[in-house]
Amino acid sequence: MGQHPPRRFLAGTTALVVVGALGTAFSPAQAASSTVLVSEVFGGGGNSGAPLRSDFVELYNASGTAIDLTGWSVQYWSASGTSAQTTPLTGSVPAGHHFLVQEADGANTSAAALPNADVTGRIPMSSSAGRVALVNADGATVDLVGWGNAAVAEGAPAPATSNTTSVARRSECTDTDDNASDFATGAPSPAGAAAGESSCSAVQPPAPSATTIQEIQGSSHLSPLRDQRVSGVAGVITATSRTGFWMQAPSDENDATSDAVFVYTRSAPAQSVGDAVEVAGVVTEFRPGGASGNDNLTTTQISSPKVSVTGHGQAIPAAWIGKDRIAPQQTIEAGDPKSVEYDSAVFDPARHSIDFNESLEGMKVALDDARAVGPTNARYGETPVVPGQNVSATTSPRGGVVYGGYDRPNAMRLVLDDSLIPANSIPAANVGDTYTGTTMGIMDYAFAMPHVLVTTPAGHMTTGLTRETTSAQSNNQLAVATFNVENLAPSDQQDKYDRLADQVTTNLRSPDVLALEEIQDNNGVQNDGTVDSSTTVRKLVDTIKARGGPAYGARWVNPEDGQDGGAPGGNIRQVFLFRTDRDIDFVDAGNPSATTATQVIGRGKKAALTVSPGRIDPTNPAFADSRKPLVGQFRFRGENVFVIANHFNSKGGDDPLFGRWQQPVRSSETQRHAQAQVVRTFTDQLLAADPDARIVALGDINDFEFSRTTDILVGSGANAMTDLPRTLPANERYSYVYEGNSQILDHILVSPQLTRSPKGWKGAAYSYDIVHTNSEFTDQDSDHDPQVVRLQIRPN
Repeated sequence: MGQHPPRRFLAGTTALVVVGALGTAFSPAQAASSTVLVSEVFGGGGNSGAPLRSDFVELYNASGTAIDLTGWSVQYWSASGTSAQTTPLTGSVPAGHHFLVQEADGANTSAAALPNADVTGRIPMSSSAGRVALVNADGATVDLVGWGNAAVAEGAPAPATSNTTSVARRSECTDTDDNASDFATGAPSPAGAAAGESSCSAVQPPAPSATTIQEIQGSSHLSPLRDQRVSGVAGVITATSRTGFWMQAPSDENDATSDAVFVYTRSAPAQSVGDAVEVAGVVTEFRPGGASGNDNLTTTQISSPKVSVTGHGQAIPAAWIGKDRIAPQQTIEAGDPKSVEYDSAVFDPARHSIDFNESLEGMKVALDDARAVGPTNARYGETPVVPGQNVSATTSPRGGVVYGGYDRPNAMRLVLDDSLIPANSIPAANVGDTYTGTTMGIMDYAFAMPHVLVTTPAGHMTTGLTRETTSAQSNNQLAVATFNVENLAPSDQQDKYDRLADQVTTNLRSPDVLALEEIQDNNGVQNDGTVDSSTTVRKLVDTIKARGGPAYGARWVNPEDGQDGGAPGGNIRQVFLFRTDRDIDFVDAGNPSATTATQVIGRGKKAALTVSPGRIDPTNPAFADSRKPLVGQFRFRGENVFVIANHFNSKGGDDPLFGRWQQPVRSSETQRHAQAQVVRTFTDQLLAADPDARIVALGDINDFEFSRTTDILVGSGANAMTDLPRTLPANERYSYVYEGNSQILDHILVSPQLTRSPKGWKGAAYSYDIVHTNSEFTDQDSDHDPQVVRLQIRPN
C-alpha cells in the first residue's frame, strides 16, 4: 500500500485543538479583586527551550495594607480539568509587593532557577493552557485566570502560552474580570516579596477599536493579531457549520489578504447565511491535531465570540478560481530547499500556491467546470479537482495531472468536500470527469490540503473512463506482471476476489508470472500469531480459475509475526503466481524460511539460487519493520529467469506537500535507499555469475521513477537495469493517484539481456504496459494499477 489520506475532521470541532483562547465565561466568587491578584502564570518550566526550570504563579498585593495569606491556597486545573491540584500558602505579602509560588520543575535542569520563591509547591502545569485560582481561608475565590483553551476563565481566556512565554497582567492593579483583556503573553519575569515594592497605576486597558477582517488575516499565514482581543469586526455570513460560521467583508484592494474569517461558536450558530454581523472575540490560530507534532498549517479564526446581527439578506460575490484568481500552476513553495516551519516571511501568493490558498482562506469561491484529477473518496465525500480553465500542467491521456518531479507537483489542485451539505450531494467522479457549471463553496484547509467546502454543487459529466486491457503474450513471450492487491485477506468479500480475478484474467490477459504484494495471512488483521497465507492464496487462485483463468501455482515465504510492517496482525508478504499450462517451471531449492538469506551459486547458465523461493538478506536492518524482497528462479522455454518481488517501505512520515514544513522532508526515503542498495547488490551478484542473466525486479517500490531510490536500483554502466516506467512518455508515467497527483510507485526493471532481442528475432525485445484498472476509479479494487512486461525469450 502506498500513501493514504488521514481521517478528516471539520475545522473547529471539539475533536481538534485550537491554538489560542476558547474559554467559556466564568462568574467569579466576588467582584473584581482589589486585594491580592494573580499577576503572572508560567507553565513551561524545565521544558525544551524554557528559560526557567520551574513553573510558577506570581501574586501581587494591590491593596494598601499587608495581607496574611495563612490558610490561603493556589489551585490549578488543566484546560478542561474538573479536579484541582492545590499548593497551601503561608506568610504575609506587604502592600505593593509580589509573592512568588514556585511549582514543579521540568527535565531541563540547565535552565535558570527561580529567584527567591516565597512558597514552594509541586504542581506540574501545562505550558500552553490551564486555569489558576487564588482561594482565601474561607474557601472563596479571590482571583482566577484561565488561559489558552481553558474551559473556565473570567470573561474570555487569556492568550495561550508556550515553553518560553507566560501570561502576565497588563496592569498589576487592574482587574476587569476579563482575562483576555487583562493579560498578555511575554517572557516570564517572576518576582517575589524580596524584590521590594512595585507601584502601578490602576488604569483600565484602552477599549479596542473596530478591526477589519483584512487586518485580522494580514498578508501572512499567521494573523498579526493572533491571541489579541478584537471588536467591531463586520461582515456577512456566507456559510455555517456545526461549530460556527464564515463571515466575509467586501473585497479590499489587496489580493494577498483574505476578506473572510471563521467565527468559532462551539455549537451550531443562531445566525444565518446572509446576516450582516459585528463580532468581538479573540483571534486564534486553529491547527488540526494540536499545536505540536502535526503536519498541518493553521487557519485563522475568532474564538469566544460575541455576535450582533446588524442586517439580513446580504450577499457577497464569490472569487472565481481559475478566472479572477489563478493559482501558480506547478509551484507550491519555491523558497529555500531547507525545511523550516512555514511563516509569513516568504508570503507571495503570485509565486507560491500555498500562499495563494491562504490569501483566499475562508472566502466564498467558485470554480467553473472543475475537472476531477483523482477519484471520489466516497468514505469522506472528497474529490481532488483542478479549475476547468487555465490549467497548464502535464496532463495524462485520461485526464489526470502527472507528478513528474519534486519541483513539478499539481499545485493548483483543490479538494471538493461535502462537509457542509448532505452526504453524496457531490456526484462521484472518476479521473477526467467534469463538474459542469459552477461549484460554489468556502475555501478551507484540512489535513495538509486546500479544501473547498461545497455549498452549491455543480452538475456532473462523465468521460466514460473504462478500465484498460493489455495485449496477450505470444507463444514465446514471457509475460511478467506486478499487482498490489491492497491487504487481501480471506475475510474480504467474495466480490473483491471476483473483481481481482477478472483483472488478472481479462485486463492482464493471464500473465505467466504474477508478483503480488500485500497478501495477508490466513486470518487477516486478527493478531494471534498466524503467519501462513495458504488460505488467502488458495482462495485467489481458485477464484481466478473459476472466472475462466488458468490454473496458477504459487510460491512465497511466510514472514515472522509482526516483522514486516503493514496492518498489525496482517503479516503482508509478496507471493509469486505462475501458470502451470505454459511451459513455465518454478525451480524449487533449499529450505525457505523467514530469516534464511538466499545466495547465488554457479556460473553462466548454471547460475542458481541456494534457496528458491528465497528472501534477500532478510535480517539486514534496511528491512526492519518492512517487507523483505522475495526472489524466485523460473524456467521458460528452457531459459532461466530470476524474478525479484519487492515491496519497499511506505511514504508514511514524510512531510505533506501543502504542509507546515517547507520544503517538505521525505524522511521515509532513507530506508528505501538502503533497501534499494541491498537489492541492487544482489542483482550485481547474479550478473557477476552470469552477465547474460535474465532478471526482472518489480513490485511496489513506493517511490517515483525520478527518485534516488530508482536510480540505485537501476545502477550504472554495462550492468544497468532498465526501469520500464522511464521508457514511457512523461504523461503516461503513473500507477497510483494520490490527492490529485498521478504518479509512479510501482516499477518493473529488467536486466540488459532482456532489452536485447533474441537471435533471429527482428522485433522488439519487450513490450511494457501499465494497465489502468484501479487508481483512477472511485470503485477501485485496489489503490494500485497493475503492470506487465512481455519479454521475447525466443523468436516466434
